[in-house]
This record gives sequence, C-alpha cells and structure tokens, in this order.
Amino acid sequence: MNRIIITLPKQTRMKTKQLKLKRYFMKEIIIKNSRSMVKYILLLLFFAPLTIFAQTDSAAAKEEVEEEPSLIAPALDFIVVQKSDNTIDLKAAARAKIKGTFVKLPLLKISFVQVSDTAEKNLGFIITDKNGKAVLTVKKDALTTAKDGSLVFKASFAGNKQMEAADGEVTIKNALLQITPVKEDSLLTVKVKFSSPAAGMDSAIKDLTVGIFVKRFFSPLKIGEGTTDEIGEATIEIPANLPGDDNGNITLLAKIDENETFGNLEAGVTQKWGVPVSSKLQEQPRALWSAHPPIWMLVTFIVMMVVVWGHFLIIVYQLFRLRKEEPGLANAAQGT
Repeated sequence: MNRIIITLPKQTRMKTKQLKLKRYFMKEIIIKNSRSMVKYILLLLFFAPLTIFAQTDSAAAKEEVEEEPSLIAPALDFIVVQKSDNTIDLKAAARAKIKGTFVKLPLLKISFVQVSDTAEKNLGFIITDKNGKAVLTVKKDALTTAKDGSLVFKASFAGNKQMEAADGEVTIKNALLQITPVKEDSLLTVKVKFSSPAAGMDSAIKDLTVGIFVKRFFSPLKIGEGTTDEIGEATIEIPANLPGDDNGNITLLAKIDENETFGNLEAGVTQKWGVPVSSKLQEQPRALWSAHPPIWMLVTFIVMMVVVWGHFLIIVYQLFRLRKEEPGLANAAQGT
C-alpha cells in the first residue's frame, strides 16, 4: 500500500511551531500564578485570625472609652466679705481647666449654707453668670454665731452629667470695718475703725493693713494704704483732685483683704470731694488730639493733595498727548 506524504508549506510550519510555543509559555505562566495565589491564600488564612482578634480588641477598648467618659473637674473659689451695713457677701467663682486653659463656668447652681455645731442652715442658691460668678448677700442678724464669735460658711456644686461635684468652706471671725470722712481746711482724710465682738481679739486688731480705694466703672482704684493702731484705727489722706460724677461725688472704699482670722472686710462712704466731670456726650473743640482737626490743618492737607495729585494728572495727560502725536510724526518722517 502506498503512503501519501503531504508536505506543509514552510510558513504553515512556522505558525504551528509558534502556537506550540505560546501554549507552552501560557501554561508556565498559569502554573506560576497558581503557585503565587496559593501562597497568598495561605498567608491570608494564617494572619486573618490575628487581624480579627486585634480589631475586636480595639473595638472593645473603644466601647469601654465610650461607656466611661471622663468628667470635668471644676474648681470653686469661695470668699466671704463682711460689710459695714451689717451684711455679708458670699462670693463663689466656678472655673475648670479644659484642654490646658481655664474656662469660666456659667449657669451652674451654687448652694450656700452656714455650718454650725448642730446642723447646717440653708441660706439659698445662686446661678452663676457668664463670668462663672455667684454672689449671695445675707444679713448678720439671720446668722448663728458660735461662742468664740466664728462663722462657718460652705458653698457647693452638686455636679451633673458632665462635671464632678465641687465645694469650698470658709471660717471667719465676726468683725466690723467702719469709715468716717474728715475734712480739715484743705486736707481730706478718712478715719477707719476696725472692731470685733469676738472674745480675745484685742491683740488681733493691731497692725492690720487697710487699703483705701475709689470706686470706678470697671474696678476700684487704690489711692492709699494704712495700718491700724492699738485701738484698731487708721487715718489715710485722700487726694483732692480725684474726678467725680456730675456733682463731684466720689465713693471711697476701705478694705481688708484675705485676713487669716477675719477674711475680707469692706466699708464705703460717698463724699463730694471730687472734681465734677460731666458724663454727657459733648462736641469736642477742634484740636490736634480730637476727631475735628483745626481748619488750617484741613486747608494745608487739601492743598498738598491737590499739588501732588495734580502733578500725576499732568504727567498722564502728557503721555496720552504724545501717544496721539506719534502717528503724525511718523507720517511726516516718511514724507520727508
């Protein structure tokens, strides 16, 4: 039997060989990619539990933090001021340190009580203002004084959902500060008298520092200082050129601040010892320091501005004029 041998053209054989090579390389690439995918899947299976556990732990920690938020710890500054009109001012100031800065705390309920040996007497409560301050004025007649003449006061804040509770306590001896104005010829002085009904306070009334202030719009202005003698008196001279109101009235204050035994004491008196200063708005005269400068200054300023800006306008005008003349000059030059 005769065999028939078919010989393919040369180009066809080349194409067949190329197809075999492509199939071989594709297989190799698929095998390599398969091995890489298997390694990657094994790594994922190995590290996945660790990642899940770590995420679970962090989520649990976040939940604990959210469940137990930290409360703001406010500070309550509490002072007591005994005044000459037989009243006592209980002053509290609430503030807190938030992100490294002290912030005043408004709209907080501050309760005031008097503490005695037997019980606590509720004196009332005040809501702090925008500056975080609360002031309660009570009469001494409504208070209970201990046998040694001491008075114990307590201010407290009960706390809320965002803030912790805070309180402050002050103990003072009952005392009184009086101020009397004295005018001798052109010399103005005030006599300050300190007294205390508490037993055994005879030695404590000596060498007390008394400051004299004049009441001003924002805060009192200190104008003098004195020290009490053996009977608790001090005399301080007052300047005669202090500005007053429309009638020349000034309010003088005598103060003893932060005494260890008596706390803060204050007495005031109003006298017509000042220079009358009108509080009405009046038109100021023309002057260098006022909003209405003199006429000669206005005229000088206007003349100088006209001269300076006039030169600029002339320069601009000359530039436009030269620009318009340039075409005529060019034509004339070409004609020549």
